[in-house]
Amino acid sequence: MRVEFDRDTCVGMFQCVAEWDAFEKNLNDGKADLAGSTEEEPDLFVVEVPDGEDLDAKFAARSCPVDAIEVYDDDGEQVV
Repeated sequence: MRVEFDRDTCVGMFQCVAEWDAFEKNLNDGKADLAGSTEEEPDLFVVEVPDGEDLDAKFAARSCPVDAIEVYDDDGEQVV
């Protein structure tokens, strides 16, 4: 499972931070950061979800008010 985070879309509500430890507040930019991710395109960050954190990643995606977070299963299908 992997997460894609569109940081440009992020509005800094930080609800994802409360749901999953992989997201961190960046108060300098007023946006969240996704720890351990790689920038695959400008402002598009991707990270593999560690074992046991699938539910947290899904909750983080569901809590985002602007849908800046997408979760994909191992087959590449979007699940959130």
